[in-house]
Amino acid sequence: MALHTHSTLRLNDGNEIPRLGFGTYEITGREAYDAVTWALEDSATWYYNEKECGRAILDFCKATGTPRADVFYTTKLMTNTGYDATLDAIQFSLDECGLGYIDLYLIHGPPGGTRARMECWRAICDAQKAGKLKSIGVSCFGIRHLKEILSMGLAVPVVNQIDLHPFMTRTEIVKFCQDNAIALEAWAPLVRGLRFDHPSIVSLARKYDKAPAQVLLRYVLQKNYVAIPKSASKARIIANINVFDFELEQHEIRDLDALDEGLVTDWDPTDCA
Repeated sequence: MALHTHSTLRLNDGNEIPRLGFGTYEITGREAYDAVTWALEDSATWYYNEKECGRAILDFCKATGTPRADVFYTTKLMTNTGYDATLDAIQFSLDECGLGYIDLYLIHGPPGGTRARMECWRAICDAQKAGKLKSIGVSCFGIRHLKEILSMGLAVPVVNQIDLHPFMTRTEIVKFCQDNAIALEAWAPLVRGLRFDHPSIVSLARKYDKAPAQVLLRYVLQKNYVAIPKSASKARIIANINVFDFELEQHEIRDLDALDEGLVTDWDPTDCA
């Protein structure tokens, strides 16, 4: 699979998303600003959080002459409370980041019930029509939640951002998303470091002279998912980008798939009401 630092995945709305991004979950303040700046220095990919991340992106663009359009920025709706509240949240995020528009806006998760989810999606679709959001999707949605959204007859989510890695393969959700042209985005591709010492990961790391994190990222990329590793360390951010000079063999991908143990690394609301 010929992948490189700036490889993209075409979404069902015609927009393109970088295959390798950068997440800033639980990184705040100056640490978030610095982490985004370091990632931007090594790869024009995409980032999370609002004020600090937006400022880092704008400062980087100004300092380097990089067009705003070359940076893919994602943020999320934190709570599902209805149509008007969702529009207010979108405007708040736009004001906080200062980027003019949001490249990808996601419902953070399904909690809140069917009616709330559908009201939120309707508002997000309207904000997209108004030009505030380029692409729209969901996060941590199970099949039932996705079917609800599809039944509305509005825009199909371009992405389901979910916990995906060899130890949580989510075969049924993945198949449903692929059947409906919904891209998969792995929000914990490094398994939060919980399986860096697994014999299969260690063996592949030795074979390819790579770190366990790089093996896990390469797996996600070769599964045709988007990967968004998180780190506040400059050295690790750079290492996470250096995954395009080797390729796992197909039998190795299958062997990694077989490691599935349903490992939840943080939050799993895919079965919530």
